[in-house]
Amino acid sequence: MKTRLFIVLLSVVAVIGQAQTIKNVNGDKVDIKVLDERIQFLLDSVKMPGLSLAIINDNEIVHHQVYGVQNLENETPISKSSIFEGASLSKPIFAYFVMKMVEKGMIDLDRPLYEYWNHPAIDSASRDWYKLITPRMVLSHSTGFPNHAQGKIISIPFKPGTDFLYSGEAYQYLAAIIGLENGVQWREKFNAIFEGEVTEPLKMKNTSFLWNDHLAEHKVYGHKNGKPTDNGLGGWSGKTFNAFSSIHSEASEYALFIQAMLKREGLSADGFDEMLATQNKFDETNPLRKETGQTGWGLGFAQKETRNGLMHLHTGNNHDFQSYAMFVPDQEYGIVLFTNSGKMIPLIQGLEGVLGKQF
Repeated sequence: MKTRLFIVLLSVVAVIGQAQTIKNVNGDKVDIKVLDERIQFLLDSVKMPGLSLAIINDNEIVHHQVYGVQNLENETPISKSSIFEGASLSKPIFAYFVMKMVEKGMIDLDRPLYEYWNHPAIDSASRDWYKLITPRMVLSHSTGFPNHAQGKIISIPFKPGTDFLYSGEAYQYLAAIIGLENGVQWREKFNAIFEGEVTEPLKMKNTSFLWNDHLAEHKVYGHKNGKPTDNGLGGWSGKTFNAFSSIHSEASEYALFIQAMLKREGLSADGFDEMLATQNKFDETNPLRKETGQTGWGLGFAQKETRNGLMHLHTGNNHDFQSYAMFVPDQEYGIVLFTNSGKMIPLIQGLEGVLGKQF
């Protein structure tokens, strides 16, 4: 009896110990209760319906919590299995997948893309510059492609590799090439290859670029102007692998990918060195640097130089859903947030007093 009681007491102490504190990005201890109170205050202040949050310390996921509701009208609570739109958080995990293809010899980071498949909608005046574009330029947003071409002819405003222009269009072009190299298009079979290379090894079992029954059951509603918008397909068919935008996930699962980046799991040392190196360095005149302080781009992640070391980050913005992921290798720290509204930035800013500078 005494032995059983001792084991139970040890278990209780362990659970309490895990739940009491975490470390912020500066390495300072934070009481979980203080963090929860701050988050609830911020949700009320910015009128954010719901949030899924995960925090990484010492390269391990140490905290996962959800807050708020799936739908402001019926006030169904968010659960830990609730799924959100990740929007552009698609891009970093797709870049990780591309590096898998590089290491398999299917794609060369520095081979011109036209040699794989000649894009049919390039302006004739841009053809010479177009032929310079490589996968490395796609993943570091230096192709000169627009964010979205909307079916129009693409004109390239600068020599590829010499400037920055954020482009989902270029990401999808690269996805099309990878699909062709694998003998598939960018629908179910492409998603199956991605899952085999990324989400299955990382145990991200409910994360998907395509619509499925789990999403139909667990996806929360987005919100605009305090009103629920949609928890279905929205403007996306659900049948296409949109490398730049269609990922659906939640904080604890996406944090498994961030944890893999911190632990350097799933790629060679050279592969991680390529992803985390500055591939596109911003000068002082860069508009994004002026606006956000970001200093450059690696392969898939934006970068910002901080007193804690180089921060790797990415936002996701579908307006009624917003998301964020960040990690600082020198601090072995990371954070992932998924929300069902357009209030992400004030939330991140409001967390600084507790978690340190997150953006």
